[in-house]
Amino acid sequence: MLTPEDYLNGQILLIDKPLKWSSFQAVNKIKYALINKLGLPKKFKIGHAGTLDPLASGLLLICTGKFTKRIFELQGQAKEYTGTFFIGATTPSYDLETEVDQIFPTEHINDVLIHETVNQFLGEIDQKPPVFSAIKKDGIRLYEHARAGVAVEIASRKTSIHEFEITRIALPEIDFRVVCSKGTYIRSLAYDFGKAMQSGSHLTALRRTKIGDYDVKNAIEVTLFEENLKSK
Repeated sequence: MLTPEDYLNGQILLIDKPLKWSSFQAVNKIKYALINKLGLPKKFKIGHAGTLDPLASGLLLICTGKFTKRIFELQGQAKEYTGTFFIGATTPSYDLETEVDQIFPTEHINDVLIHETVNQFLGEIDQKPPVFSAIKKDGIRLYEHARAGVAVEIASRKTSIHEFEITRIALPEIDFRVVCSKGTYIRSLAYDFGKAMQSGSHLTALRRTKIGDYDVKNAIEVTLFEENLKSK
């Protein structure tokens, strides 16, 4: 059983973030559970090492107390994701946040083409972040520009795909596992993957399974973490 001093001295909490929660909501839930149940001071330090979108689930590393100094180090570690691409249609957000805006042919797509296309994305690649992202342009977040209907030129950036494996093909769905560097947008990978096959694609499911050596198998759900505090 961890004491308030343990959390102040520093802990790395492995949290399994549920769908539709923002990373900020998950951190806040943990923070106020620790304040209310263990009596930690309201201004104690807590933060997460890498944002997960509300439409993604999985591993969120939450650092407390003195370990918040390790956030930058943890953010830089390789990340593993699993998920699903929907082939033959795109959305402006590259995922299910927005409605389908274009339909593309899929008759030419087969297993051989899919596996050949994977090879195009291994190693260092150029990737443009989605227009619906939190990156700032001229002091305004890109998703705010997008929702206002303002077209913004987005510069591509270097990122690395260390591993890219297709785990199921049941067109129009393709399941995958990806290990990638910091700053990789899986939504952009979905969009670019469809484009590389002369079609379209968007992300319909995403789960972060690893950050460095930390595995979601060892993570705890937010509500269960809170319940465990209540029972002590």
